[in-house]
Parts: sequence; structure tokens; C-alpha cells
Amino acid sequence: MTKPLNPEDEKRRKKLFEIADELRERTKKQGPEEGFRVVITGKGGVGKTTMTAILARLLARDGYRVLAVDEDPQMNLAHALGVPKEVRDKIVPLNRNLDYIEEKTGARPGTNWGLYFSLTPDVRDVVDRFGVVGPDGVMLLVMGSVVQAAAGCLCPENALLDAVIKYINLRKGEIILMDTQAGLEHFGRALAKGFKQAVILTEPTYNSVQVAVDAAKLAKQLGIEHIHLVINKVKKSTHVEKVERILNELGFNDFTTKTVIPYDEMVEEYDPEIEAILANPESPTYVKALELKDILLKYAE
Repeated sequence: MTKPLNPEDEKRRKKLFEIADELRERTKKQGPEEGFRVVITGKGGVGKTTMTAILARLLARDGYRVLAVDEDPQMNLAHALGVPKEVRDKIVPLNRNLDYIEEKTGARPGTNWGLYFSLTPDVRDVVDRFGVVGPDGVMLLVMGSVVQAAAGCLCPENALLDAVIKYINLRKGEIILMDTQAGLEHFGRALAKGFKQAVILTEPTYNSVQVAVDAAKLAKQLGIEHIHLVINKVKKSTHVEKVERILNELGFNDFTTKTVIPYDEMVEEYDPEIEAILANPESPTYVKALELKDILLKYAE
């Protein structure tokens, strides 16, 4: 049985939903966007955050405007991206910035709309308040930990994230990469709309592949067109054969592309930091991340 919320949490929860509803109404009036969105998921510990950070930095170096969204409760994406600790410690997650969201988006019920929330220079202060601008100009939005929600209801934090992310109308050359919690169970249909690609990471273990398959099936149901499987931490060729065997056993092997990343000692040594990997063109993780970056750009066309 779900524990009732105290009055303060219930008030905060109601406010989250009110803002989300107002943002959704505004989103309906937006025109088509020209950028693209990618959700990155998989079992805990498979390397989602590391890959999100590397892809964000590589795409930014190619001249794209990248918004990296940390929707994982661990909130390690800032560290992985290379944001200094003294800056990370000052990050206030999105779900703790309600008054500022209202102020800057105009999402205060019964009032006119204010500053348009988008990936443009005049929203830098919004990003600064929600998160930070990291190395290579990657913009980071930290969602924050999920609090208890009423039974049978959509989590208010996810409702807010859904609304804010959809409110960002991407222009040409703009990209959203979302680092999610394990699996896609929380990934609602409204949020999935607009995400055309998913990167699903797995290790060569039965449990990890099973989570990847469940995520891929749900991504298909949610209408995500291109699903890319990344088999990470592969120490020998038989590991890839093992993954293929498990996929066939589970009855799902419908991936747009597959990328195999050999085990990389540098990732383990420097985790969660990626600077050493980016500085080493011979790193297997770096090499394969470059390939995956090109895959995402290809299927974004």
C-alpha cells in the first residue's frame, strides 16, 4: 500500500503537474523541429552515462549544439562530461527549480507566456539555473531524483521532464541526448514522441541482454524508429556469439544497427571521467563511439 504524501509534498506534486500541463498546451502550437533526439538506456552499470557523455562531447566538437539530459537518479552525467566538482556541487536539479521554471517559461497557470524555452543563446541563464554548460559547450540539464508518487499515477517529475523536453523545439544542428535510468518502463508515450532513435547498451550477460530486449521491445511499441544495440565490455569473440544466442532465445533480434565495443581498461580506470578516453584515439571505446556518432547522424537524416 502506498504511503500517503504529506501536505507539502502533495502541494509540490500538484504544482509539478500544473506546470507540465501548461507547457504541453504551449508545445501544441510549435512547428516541426529540425534537430533530433536520442534516448540512451540499458541495465545499470553497462556504460550508459559514459557513452552519453562521450557522444555529447564528440557531437559538440563536430559543431552541433548538444543538450545532454541526465534522467538517471544517480546523476553522474555532469561528472562524466567533465564538469568540475565545484560547479557540480552547485547544480540545482530541474525538479527543484519550480519557481524559476514558471518565471522563465511563463508556465504559471492563468498568466501569459514568458520567455520561450529553447536551445538558443538567450536561454543560457535557464540552463545555468537548471544545470551547467560543460566542456566543448555541451549544455547539461539535470532532472533530479524522483520522489514518491501516488499509486497508479504518472510520476510528477517525469511529467515535468516530459513537458520541458518537448517544449524545447530543436532547430537544425541541435541535438538532445537523454541518459535514462535502467530500462524504459518510466519512459512515457508522450516523452517518446519526438525521439526517433534509441541506443541500448548491454554487457554479454543474460540478465543484461534480457533488460536490453525488454527496452527494445518497449521502444518499438513507443514508435521509436531506429534502435541501436551496443554490446559493451566484450573480452572475446565468443561473448558476441553469446549475446546473439541469447537474443535468439529471447525471440527478439530486430535492431537497426549493432556496435561491439571491446573491453577497455581505461573506462574502468577513470570511471566516470572520459577525458583520458577522448585524448586517446586508440581507445576502443573512443573508436567505437566515433562509429556510433556517425550512425546516429546517418539515421537522423
